[in-house]
Amino acid sequence: MRIDTVLTNARITTLDPARPTASAIGVLDGRVVGLDEELDGVTADVRHDLGGAPVVPGFNDAHLHFSVLGREMVQLDLSAEAAPTLDDLYRRVGEWAAARPEGAWVVGNGYDQNKIGAHPTRQVLDRVAGGRPVYLVHASNHMAVASTEAFRLAGHADPDAVEAPPGGSVVRVDGVATGLLQEQAMALVSSVLRPVPQEDLVAAIGAASTWALRHGLTSVTEPGIGGRMIGHGPADARAFQLARERGVLRTRVTAMPFVDALHGLGRVDEGLEGWGLDLGIRTGLGDEWFRLGPVKIMSDGSLVGRTAAMTCDYADTPGNAGFLQEDAADLRERIVDSHLNGWQVATHAIGDRALDVVLDAYEAAQRRAPRADARHRIEHVGVASDEQVARIVAAGLLPVPQGRFLSALGDGILTALGPERAGLAYRMRSFVDAGVELPGSTDAPVVPGEPIRSIHDMVNRRSAGGASLGPHEALTAAQALRAYTVGSAHAVFEETRKGTLRRGMAADLVVLSDDLLAVAPERIRDVQVRATMVGGVFGHDAEGLLTVG
Repeated sequence: MRIDTVLTNARITTLDPARPTASAIGVLDGRVVGLDEELDGVTADVRHDLGGAPVVPGFNDAHLHFSVLGREMVQLDLSAEAAPTLDDLYRRVGEWAAARPEGAWVVGNGYDQNKIGAHPTRQVLDRVAGGRPVYLVHASNHMAVASTEAFRLAGHADPDAVEAPPGGSVVRVDGVATGLLQEQAMALVSSVLRPVPQEDLVAAIGAASTWALRHGLTSVTEPGIGGRMIGHGPADARAFQLARERGVLRTRVTAMPFVDALHGLGRVDEGLEGWGLDLGIRTGLGDEWFRLGPVKIMSDGSLVGRTAAMTCDYADTPGNAGFLQEDAADLRERIVDSHLNGWQVATHAIGDRALDVVLDAYEAAQRRAPRADARHRIEHVGVASDEQVARIVAAGLLPVPQGRFLSALGDGILTALGPERAGLAYRMRSFVDAGVELPGSTDAPVVPGEPIRSIHDMVNRRSAGGASLGPHEALTAAQALRAYTVGSAHAVFEETRKGTLRRGMAADLVVLSDDLLAVAPERIRDVQVRATMVGGVFGHDAEGLLTVG
């Protein structure tokens, strides 16, 4: 028998309990066809001796804004690394604006008032940008600051008179709008920037794919396309298809349609009013490279932005307990209707008050129409009590917490929650110990998306300032690796074709510089990706030793 590729002299962690390790792996037509002695007598077009390098299944991020990440690569970087102070932010905005034509938009991303001391204001942006339209998105992606010209171009001649929509806030000081728009109010200005041109979006998908392969990401779930609040326009799925046809989508993508892309379909069955995409399209349509996943629904905001809906006030802002993005009854109706129409549902819930509302809605949906193994998800689960953890487990729901939040946003989380409640943030071990198949994710570009750094944080749980965040919720390296492979595949019903390295599974794997399961916990972040294979083809080779397609 002749196959495409054989990798030998490797230390393979398969994550298949029937055969946990191997030293050789064979690939044919993008699938694993055998390990070790199963390859006896087999010839191959290409053979690679990996020199004893560790190999693991390809990393899979269960919540990563893939196309947004690509778009931000060509926009103004305002992260704390690029602009460590508010003055630095204003300087970068001014320089970026001066280098562009008169009237050109200045769109930036990644600033965090927790790190630079305050939000920028439209009044200063007006001055430093020379009157150009400016729109700066917060690191959480749950708020933004717009200049006066940006408001005008969006149809709001007087920013001070703009009213916030339900589920949003236009921040004012002494009656004067600062330019800060929170949650649903962001659309007051961001709507004028949509839809993103298809060619720009295809280019962004290609850029994100190249970045992903460099860091060992072979699969991602994009949490929101096609919506007015989340997504680039009504033809987002078309852009992914174009990217695949042109060969620039080289990372497997499961995309969540945002809930406002769904609509009533009329009567579709006896006693059932349709709710979804045209033709009754729902979760699961597509192929191994691009498919539709759960419907994405929002319930609240962010911890570091102080907009997540909490049961008590934020520790540093008395009188503020955040808010829901829509009425609890309306949110419940969206979740129940999506469930009735066969969708897997993924609802963003960070605050513990929002979590109660979402749990009530999922339980109501199952009472109305029991469905086995629906795998409904709760994105983030930012703050959860023991009682809420027990409800999640009992209901068979999948929590999707972010390890990278713990280091990148941990100090802000501690300030927002206070030291006592911070132990309830982004819980992981409690779910794993209860038998939940936990996925791994980052929510990039809200925080950096490198999976190895995220695995490090899931194990070590320390903020950038060195503070420990819920050490009792730390995972072992093996548990974190499983989350980033098996767990993330399971979260979108794909565990039968990826996440482990065994016969018949997708040949998606990563060659590493060191063994994630053997290095000291504090050194996990130092492990490097040497090569990444997706579908039997090496798409990244850091050392120039392999055949890269």
